[in-house]
Amino acid sequence: MGTGEDLNGAQALMRTLVDSGVTTCFSNPGTSEMHFVAALDSAPEMRAVLALFEGVATGAADGYARMAGKPAATLLHLGPGLGNGLANLHNARKGQSPVVNIVGDHATYHRQYNAPLQSDIETVAANVSPWVRTSASTAELCTDAAEAVAAASGPPGQVATLILPADVSWTEGGTPAPPKEPTNAAAPDSRVVDAVAAALRSGEPTMFLLGGTATLEAPLILAGRLREATGARLLAQTFPTRIARGAGLPAVGRLPYLAEAAAGALAEVRHLVLVDAPHPASFFAYPDLPSDLVSEGCTVHHLAPPDADAVAALTSVVDAIEAPETYTAQEASRPERPSGDLTAESVSQAIGALLPKNAIVSDEANTAGFGLPQMTVGAPRHDWLTLTGGAIGQGLPVAVGAAVACPDRKVLALQADGSALYTIQALWTMAREELDVVTVIFNNRSYAILNMELQRVGADGSGPKALSQLDLSRPDLDFVSIAQGFGVPAVRPTTAEEFTTELERALAEPGPHLIEAVL
Repeated sequence: MGTGEDLNGAQALMRTLVDSGVTTCFSNPGTSEMHFVAALDSAPEMRAVLALFEGVATGAADGYARMAGKPAATLLHLGPGLGNGLANLHNARKGQSPVVNIVGDHATYHRQYNAPLQSDIETVAANVSPWVRTSASTAELCTDAAEAVAAASGPPGQVATLILPADVSWTEGGTPAPPKEPTNAAAPDSRVVDAVAAALRSGEPTMFLLGGTATLEAPLILAGRLREATGARLLAQTFPTRIARGAGLPAVGRLPYLAEAAAGALAEVRHLVLVDAPHPASFFAYPDLPSDLVSEGCTVHHLAPPDADAVAALTSVVDAIEAPETYTAQEASRPERPSGDLTAESVSQAIGALLPKNAIVSDEANTAGFGLPQMTVGAPRHDWLTLTGGAIGQGLPVAVGAAVACPDRKVLALQADGSALYTIQALWTMAREELDVVTVIFNNRSYAILNMELQRVGADGSGPKALSQLDLSRPDLDFVSIAQGFGVPAVRPTTAEEFTTELERALAEPGPHLIEAVL
């Protein structure tokens, strides 16, 4: 590839991204992005992964970031393409995942004509992206791109949206920009460290709520040492971005999803220490239930805000109380292989019995997966990725991104049927890229969680039309045929023994597989 005046904007942009460490692009392009598409061949270091739907591209970028620890790029087509990818950008925002979100736009001189695809892209992007910029010229493009990568990288990680007009992309005279250093993480606040240390010494009930980067292996071990030394409780936020689990690590549960249970878990806590975790709040408002889950009289300590170094903050507390290096590690254990009827419980039991060492689990099993944490807590060391922003349709795309980021690790996508249908096109990308992903569909033929919520919010939903809105039968979904149509081998076992055998086979073979469990 040439330099200086030999490059158009797209080619110079590609070189800037690669030099800044962005070497994967999940794309669903259109006409305004064709020069960017052409420029992909000018940068051998850039892997280009096509998605059939923008929500797959954005969710895959999220999954990649969670496992690679750095941003991938997306390539989306104008405002409607961005709109199609918005839900999983919301999840990425809530998970503090670094994503460089590139959205093509009409040529600058074409906007005045209000063509059919014209829209206010910046306004749409601002909902999910704290950093938004439209490159006004080819001369400015690469500086903008380097700043986008730095902004996405954080801390905290975030979605940075670079809007790329077509003429800025095709105009000659592009000049690659050098990488821009990300901002350094904030140092621990000594006053907060002292207050947390004093709370631990006081003997009053203290809980550390871990989120963001604080649920990775190193901070979990530090938190485990604090628990061992003081008896403090540990919980992860309800839906952590990535949590290290398994034998040898401190076992850490998650704050319950149901508001009543979450409030109960926090009821006796007098000191709540937030480590890269948000203030606990109910997912939704419910009649006669509080939105703020922190009990009255509890002091909240913000030990590590999102822009801080969670490891440094926890280390400071460990040093302040002179905690020993010991911690209680989760013992290795597995459930027996299940037998009998195929149920959500027996599927979870089979997963616990067979989960491979160093696996990555993308969990969007929803109500069918309530037993999964207990069944897998003693499995070999693995990482668990969850539905960070609550916008369903994340599980399969996140599995795609995780598999691209970590080709040497087995990815297990645990997927509820209703949520799978939002981004089922991810199966095609798994097949095309030959990704090592085993998908388990929990098919209960309903939006089961909404059946539960219908009662919890106090709505009278016993009528036939209300119930029909939460039902996924008539006709029944055939995920085996759907998967095969996308190029993924698929089976439908009917007993717990058959499911276990099929899961064992799929885990032993490379490439994508799908197992449908009709519950």
